[in-house]
Amino acid sequence: MQDESSNKNAYEARKASREAEKADMRQNAKRAEIKATGARGGKTVGWIALVLIIFGGGIWVVENTREPLGDDYSQFYESQGRTHIDVGEHHPEYSSNPPSSGWHYPSPARTGFYDTPIPDEMLVHNLEHGEIWIAYHPRISDTAKDTLRDFADTYVVVAPRESNDADIALVSWTRVDTFNLEENELHETYQKRIEDFIRRYDNRGPENLRGIQHNRL
Repeated sequence: MQDESSNKNAYEARKASREAEKADMRQNAKRAEIKATGARGGKTVGWIALVLIIFGGGIWVVENTREPLGDDYSQFYESQGRTHIDVGEHHPEYSSNPPSSGWHYPSPARTGFYDTPIPDEMLVHNLEHGEIWIAYHPRISDTAKDTLRDFADTYVVVAPRESNDADIALVSWTRVDTFNLEENELHETYQKRIEDFIRRYDNRGPENLRGIQHNRL
């Protein structure tokens, strides 16, 4: 009986040892798999990062090497500074119409197309960030407004402005181009003029913050 009990104990010990060895093997295999996956993942992340850098650099090159399409009709105005003022606070008169620099509210406007006016002081803040402001007089035709809508994007604000001296005003930091429409339509010649202005003066503000979102109203 003693020998049988000893044999049984030895069997149980060997069984426990084999189970422990199997557990160790499974754990080691799992560690190896995790390590291999991490290595593959690291390589994948590295390749993705490289592609993004190359792609992003390509976009930067394209955006910064686009040639203007024609003559520059804009006028330069000396900067009136970059002073922040409270909403509704009085300030000296702007030197251009629309304003192209100077006193502005703490928050810029959201870019895009508007059919309601936006305060000049808010849009001057957009100009400071290198964005483009297209101010149209409300009297222009609905067809012309629809065409202008196509120019509104991440870095362009299109909004009505009754104080315009002309039908259309293109504004960037310290630059203004104004013109009236023939037959109250935004013909191809005018569209090229707008595109040319954007190509020349987009991202030319004193505070270029592309990729950084501010508190926009």
